[in-house]
Amino acid sequence: MNKLVVFVVFIAMSVYGVSAQQDPQYTQYMYNTLVINPAYAGSRGAFSITGMHRSQWLGIEGAPKTQTLNFHTPMSERVGIGLSIVNDEIGNGTNQETYFDGIFSYTIPLAREKKLAFGIKAGVHLLNLDFTKLANFNNEVMGSGFVNVDNKFSPNFGFGIYYYDESFYAGLSVPNFLKTQHFDDSNSSNSFLETERFNIYFMTGYVYELNPRLQFKPALLVRMLQGTPLQVDLSTTFLINEKFNLGAAYRWNGALSAMFGFQLNDNMLLGLAYDREISELGGSTFNDGSFEVILRYEFLTRFQRRLTPRFF
Repeated sequence: MNKLVVFVVFIAMSVYGVSAQQDPQYTQYMYNTLVINPAYAGSRGAFSITGMHRSQWLGIEGAPKTQTLNFHTPMSERVGIGLSIVNDEIGNGTNQETYFDGIFSYTIPLAREKKLAFGIKAGVHLLNLDFTKLANFNNEVMGSGFVNVDNKFSPNFGFGIYYYDESFYAGLSVPNFLKTQHFDDSNSSNSFLETERFNIYFMTGYVYELNPRLQFKPALLVRMLQGTPLQVDLSTTFLINEKFNLGAAYRWNGALSAMFGFQLNDNMLLGLAYDREISELGGSTFNDGSFEVILRYEFLTRFQRRLTPRFF
């Protein structure tokens, strides 16, 4: 199967006749939790800025690329706020989606450093669809009836619950509630309809202190979406001297992943991840896996809390 065929098939699956679209996936979601659960806002006790880039299925022309930028901070002992921007692109700009979300959380202190947070987010989704990007192979002409979409606007909102203490966390969230129909060209012989249904996320993890210099965290992320198989991510991570993160993950019937994180200083974290598909797509010679890089910087605030270890 050559790259052109894969590109066309992938775009067809992503754009035409899709009844349910999944949110972008992340291997290092533990460093990018705000895009999954709005109740996470302010939980680190610092003004936190995180940027991430993910290249899916390296070697396949037009494969997905995702960038996120978010920040969140506590405004008081109980209130946190944040902003999340996600850009998801397929087909070298053929299909581009951008999400802008404002986030608010409220935390209820419980006994012995246990906390329960509730979060909401509200935002907009912009869709751009440029069929001319498909018409650049051997100078082919774009077919008639294909109408581009420019900044199609759709509102949305989400909700999350997040419980945590010094060694355990668990969260349940729906980042986008509305079943948004992104586009519908009903004035031509071709009808393109994409309905985004809500994804339900459940995440949990526990930190074991093996010795003063070594901590171990198993974690679980489950994503549920009507009409698609259940997605389960299992990960194990070691924190060494509160500087190095070494981990591995398994996406059920999807991929095996290796993760590395380095705390450059007290404020900055660099994380890298590599996925290798274990499906038929992963065994193809043109697929070199998926790569993800994330950078987080935190400014101390008067609400700063230091968790030991700082795994979440």
